[in-house]
Amino acid sequence: MSFVLDVSSALPLVFDDEVGPDTARIEQAFADGDVAYVPTLWRYEMANGLRQAERRGRIEPDDAVAMLDILVDLPIEEVDTSAASSLLDAARIHDITAYDAAYLLLAQRLALPLATRDKRLRAAAADGEVELF
Repeated sequence: MSFVLDVSSALPLVFDDEVGPDTARIEQAFADGDVAYVPTLWRYEMANGLRQAERRGRIEPDDAVAMLDILVDLPIEEVDTSAASSLLDAARIHDITAYDAAYLLLAQRLALPLATRDKRLRAAAADGEVELF
């Protein structure tokens, strides 16, 4: 089953200490040939998450590059989400960031489940009638 993948569920794919039940399900979905869809901001968020880990001394710069390579090589398709006004509206309605609204709107538009560990985004998904992966 294809799904929308946010950063909170993608980073555990390369950080062993963050692995959870959703990680195995995502890995299995990829092994089964499924595709994850992400908004175009995904690469920026992934790079930022890896940079933060690097700054905190969690990983070395070479590790960050290798991890980013692994993540961008996954069967992930980037999709332009919507107009900024739609992002702002969804962010206001659900009291989430505009970045998270991009994932929510994409899941709604594609009628796909959303893989996220973010509590606010999970609540917004429930309010927005989006299935969780």
